[in-house]
Amino acid sequence: MKSKKLTALILVGMLLGILVGYLFRQHAGDDAAAIKSFVDGMSILTDIFLRLIKMIIAPLVISTLVVGIAKMGDAKSVGRIGGKTMGWFIGASLVSLTLGLIMVNILKPGVALNLPLPDLHADSGIKASALSLKDFVTHAIPKSVFEAMANNEILQIVIFSVFFGSAMAALGDRAKALIDVIDVVAHVMLKVTSYVMNFAPLAVFGAIAATVAKEGLSILGTYGKFMAQFYFSIGILWALLIAVGVLIVGPRLLHLMGMIKEPLLLSFTTASSEAAYPKTLEQLERFGVSNKIASFVLPMGYSFNLDGSMMYCTFAVIFIAQAYGIDLTLAQEISMLLILMLTSKGMAGVPRASLVVIAATLAQFNIPEAGLLLLLGIDHFLDMGRSATNVVGNSIATAVVAKWEGELKRH
Repeated sequence: MKSKKLTALILVGMLLGILVGYLFRQHAGDDAAAIKSFVDGMSILTDIFLRLIKMIIAPLVISTLVVGIAKMGDAKSVGRIGGKTMGWFIGASLVSLTLGLIMVNILKPGVALNLPLPDLHADSGIKASALSLKDFVTHAIPKSVFEAMANNEILQIVIFSVFFGSAMAALGDRAKALIDVIDVVAHVMLKVTSYVMNFAPLAVFGAIAATVAKEGLSILGTYGKFMAQFYFSIGILWALLIAVGVLIVGPRLLHLMGMIKEPLLLSFTTASSEAAYPKTLEQLERFGVSNKIASFVLPMGYSFNLDGSMMYCTFAVIFIAQAYGIDLTLAQEISMLLILMLTSKGMAGVPRASLVVIAATLAQFNIPEAGLLLLLGIDHFLDMGRSATNVVGNSIATAVVAKWEGELKRH
């Protein structure tokens, strides 16, 4: 399906989803059983699409990444590119977390909230689990590449691919036949991706209809101010990332922003940056990023460069503190930023990861975990913005690293 046609169909699916979800909600009223039945039915469409995406991500990442590393030629190149990539990721993470901290202190969305606060001992249903260094290392290193692929553990797949691709590069001509085979697998997976994307408009329709039917549009009015402030802050983050990208890559980076509108829209409407991975990879290569850079930097970004999710963490924690009238000192806020800088790197692959990280952070600063209940109802709407921001951040990061490496072709 052509890109412009698919984008148009996704937009139509989103608008129809809003309409159908709203009409059903009006018809069902407070009938919880009917709403649950409708939401479950609509969610099937989204679940099918996301499962198809998960089906192709592991073989797509491993095939493209292994070939890309093998073509780099030596471990020195891999180390150099990896170092530049992590340098950008660390810088972008600090900017995201710091901006969230600054904006929530300026806008003060938790002050004068005019909403009943959850009881201090209420259960949020989110299991807090602070990530230790040992947990991170054991999570990052695969004990079986097949288990990593089965669970779509992208960081583990990346680590295995780096070893495997480097070994093939070291073997030189002896590994050429295997490289060619894996290269064919990569192209096959890209073709499979094009088939899967035909389901995207239905997935978007199902996701939006289910969300609107479940939560109702009235919740947007209740939390409208908070959501507007969060999205305003997200907009500033986009502007900063794009501005730095333009300084490094040049004005043509703005063209890339136009090229990724389809994966952006897909990640926004499904609230899943993972759903946009295949199309983002395709558009980056069309933009001129070499395959070896795109297939190396992009999957790493899904583990280390979740800009939208990280910004939300600082924004949400301080929002909850404000709602309960808890004042944190500057030293405490800086400590929180540094803690989130580390714990956020374990977010990839964890369901409702941002909420889990926030819950762990709240506990460390004696902020009521029950405050998460203030956010659960609108978390999907917030996750839409976080997911789209993750796609923007990783696209810019890939283009920047390609520019630094002289691997960005001119079109």
